[in-house]
Amino acid sequence: MLKTSFCLIAVAVSTNTLADENNKNEYASEQLEHVIVSGSRISESIDEVPASITVINQQQIQQHLKVSSELGSLLAQMVPGLAPDTGSSSNSGQTLRGRAPLIMIDGVPQSTPLRNGSLGIKTLDASAIARIEVIKGATSIYGNGASGGIINYITKQARSDGKPEGEISISSRFSAVKLAESGGGRISAAVNGKIDKLSYLLTANYEENGVQRDAQGDILGLQYGLSDSETQNYFTKLSYDFDDEKQLQFSYNFYSSQQKTDLGDITGDGNIGEKTYAIHVPTELQKQGKPQGPDGNVNITLKYVDYALFENTQMTLDLYKQDIENVFFFSTNLANLDEGYTGGQSVIKSEKQGARATFNSQFDFENVAATLIYGIDALNDKTSQPLVDGRVWVPEMDMESVAGFLQTKWVINDDIIVKAGVRNESIDLSVSDYQTLKLCRTPSQCSVPLNVRGDTINYDATTYNAGIKYNLTDVFSPFFSYSQGSDISDIGRLLRAATVDDIALIQTQASIIDNYEVGFTSQFENVRFEFALYRSTSELGTSNEFNEVTGVYEPVRAPQEIWGYEGLVNFTINQDLKLSATYSYVEGKNTEADEYLGAKQISPPKATANLTWQTNEKLSLAMSFLYVGDRKRFDKNAQGQYSGDQGPVSSYNTFNLSGQYNVNARWSGYFGIENLFNSDYYPARAQSYTYGGYNIKGLGTTATLGAKYRF
Repeated sequence: MLKTSFCLIAVAVSTNTLADENNKNEYASEQLEHVIVSGSRISESIDEVPASITVINQQQIQQHLKVSSELGSLLAQMVPGLAPDTGSSSNSGQTLRGRAPLIMIDGVPQSTPLRNGSLGIKTLDASAIARIEVIKGATSIYGNGASGGIINYITKQARSDGKPEGEISISSRFSAVKLAESGGGRISAAVNGKIDKLSYLLTANYEENGVQRDAQGDILGLQYGLSDSETQNYFTKLSYDFDDEKQLQFSYNFYSSQQKTDLGDITGDGNIGEKTYAIHVPTELQKQGKPQGPDGNVNITLKYVDYALFENTQMTLDLYKQDIENVFFFSTNLANLDEGYTGGQSVIKSEKQGARATFNSQFDFENVAATLIYGIDALNDKTSQPLVDGRVWVPEMDMESVAGFLQTKWVINDDIIVKAGVRNESIDLSVSDYQTLKLCRTPSQCSVPLNVRGDTINYDATTYNAGIKYNLTDVFSPFFSYSQGSDISDIGRLLRAATVDDIALIQTQASIIDNYEVGFTSQFENVRFEFALYRSTSELGTSNEFNEVTGVYEPVRAPQEIWGYEGLVNFTINQDLKLSATYSYVEGKNTEADEYLGAKQISPPKATANLTWQTNEKLSLAMSFLYVGDRKRFDKNAQGQYSGDQGPVSSYNTFNLSGQYNVNARWSGYFGIENLFNSDYYPARAQSYTYGGYNIKGLGTTATLGAKYRF
């Protein structure tokens, strides 16, 4: 099996070299099942990784794009262990194995872990992505914020060796329940080519949504909603090959997705079964403030690769810069001005500048092939959460981080893989003096502002990982892994809810997450089966709870234990018909109080199925199924209501259908239908979150019709 895997890698790399996540060549769809990039920062066969990994290939991305352009929906459908889609622009509650994942583009973090606003999944249009790699379980290989694992968007590469080639796609999307005002449109274009030693790729996407309607035809509530949203994404990648071994690459990504609407919410109450929905209202009752959503987020990356720095060593140098501005909805409960109870609107601002040097050396001994991955990471992250009117809610946090790492892999007798690694990270986090906001639940129920003295907090954490996989036979390949992650995520939430007058007295200690996993893979003639059991623990929790007095979320630093299992089956029924099915279960507790964790971390059981059918050379069809099970762990409070994120979740299921017809080599038409049978349901988060405005129903039957032209 390992010899076969080495051959697969050899297809994509030059002789005696290994490629990184931005290798010059594109992997074919069938090869993507066997290659993983992000796990140890180099390309390696998935059969050599002692952990659970999901790779979403180009074909799967394109199939889902016919139904929906939302990456949260795609990930929920394809990744066992990831919580169900929220049906909104926010991935709050969409955890990976009960903890927050780190979202990345080509290895560059997109999440804002110092003040996690749960908007990281929407950072790039799906049409610019070649594949998505999901590494599950706490890891420190990329630093802070990966307590649940890594979701890495690997962008496309130029494929043309000569004259320019590309495609243009245009589509319309509308509600099949009630057409009025639901019409939206999307245009997507891409071109790539090569001029001498310079290759280039440019993609551009523009999408406007009409109103989003539920199964009854009502407009979905606006909180993190997608109704009347306008999305733009412009991505560029330039690569210059000095020779066969040296490459310089530049990439630029601009992403904006904002809701621009004249609607207003009618807020319901989930405790009595009343949904939140939107209607046309007078100007004074419309959604207030700036449009919510990412407001022109920018990523710039410069990468230099020497595939043969020495005879057995590859070097990758990265420089990156990122500017993020995520605008949140206007909240009447957020703040109280001296002039009166007026509310406010916040925005997370984050500026990151980073540099990474990664080296990969290979050595061959008798019956042992050794790989050493080592390097240094440096990052400056400045994050804050002011209000749009200038008041400070979360002061600027200035983080300086330097880390060194060593990851080793030993392949013994071609069938035993042993991995071990260590990462030492030194972090300085500086915060100036600030004053907490006066926060109000009602005009007469407000907190008292507190002056907090700033300081510089120092973190120094060493984390370890080890794993073993035994490729005994194709039918049975077991593995075991242990990995640690160091997490100082969401310090901003701690600061804005401070109850002491000195930052040194706030519980800002880092959480160390210990992740254990055991599983196996089985490959039969036309069936692949994967199964994994896992458990993760942390002495300091990373969750939060809603304070019903102040109306804000406050951190809970109690010890936690999370456990679960996952299974996946890929069945090639015949050459034209393929089935993939998954099931995942996760549960967790605050071990100090012996209480179950709420829905901000723990999702209900989930099952998915994806069936693809290539009927002939011209027509292809795909059907997907999502089932979300019950989770009812909590009792009502003294007032007879569920509170916080402890609402009961009842099961539901949805079906999607898509298809494409190739008229000729250049023209094709396609369709997609989301929620094919118009299931009337509340998504899992809408059921479990009892906070005002979250009890929004799922999208009713929605259709997409489009055409694509290749040149």
